[in-house]
Amino acid sequence: MSFQPILPLDGYVGWRFLQKTLDKQQAAHAASPANQRDEDYFRENIGKIKSAEELVKDRRLLSVALTAYGLEDDLPNKAYIQKVLESSAKEDGSFVNRLADKRYKALNQAFGFGDAYMPWNQFEGFADKVLGSFESRSFEIAVGEQSESMRLALSLERELPALAEQNSSENTRWFTILGTPSMRSVFETAFMLPSSFGTLDLDRQVEIMKERTEKLTGSSSVEQFKDPEALEKLIKRYFLAEQVQEIQSNQITNNTALTMLQQGQASLRSFLGR
Repeated sequence: MSFQPILPLDGYVGWRFLQKTLDKQQAAHAASPANQRDEDYFRENIGKIKSAEELVKDRRLLSVALTAYGLEDDLPNKAYIQKVLESSAKEDGSFVNRLADKRYKALNQAFGFGDAYMPWNQFEGFADKVLGSFESRSFEIAVGEQSESMRLALSLERELPALAEQNSSENTRWFTILGTPSMRSVFETAFMLPSSFGTLDLDRQVEIMKERTEKLTGSSSVEQFKDPEALEKLIKRYFLAEQVQEIQSNQITNNTALTMLQQGQASLRSFLGR
């Protein structure tokens, strides 16, 4: 039987429960037989891979690698992933650099098939690095099978502080948030942005994100999310906003059902001549 996280509650209260039990649940997930088999196979075989083509041909290795970078849904897209891996991350305008989703570039740079004289998987410590990410991501996937909102919050808790630590400009950090589906989803939900938000010019999207973040935390800087308190404030806002949206959605559904019922009753009375 595969590992199943314990998530007895929804919303922010459920999130606090998950945080209190996180270490034990992650350890139980990592020790599960299925997880151990995947990790053992990866350790034994990843060093034998010499090219992107060889990697995509080994489904088990590719599955671990894609999961480690949040791209597990791309497992069937072998030709596409091979093109991503073989692209040069150092050349402006290269295939991988044109992709809006920054997860592909992270995967590309992890292996280095497109740029390195010798791919990074040939060096000691590579497997440990990838498997560390694999354990975190696969646990998040298990959580997501029960609660997508919990999965997104876990992903944000891992990704956003790491982004805040990067030596890059504020706009570059915000572009990364907008280009990373999991982080983007949390920010858009937390600020209750409409679906049309994504159609705006990218610079305008960044401006709005900065404005909303400053109203929430007092600062528009991504760097602030190195502080656990700022991160928790955003996550709490995310869960509360999600609950508000759910209530609004239920009200709309109930109002629609009531209207249809009333119309049906009116039609029936008319038919009966009352």
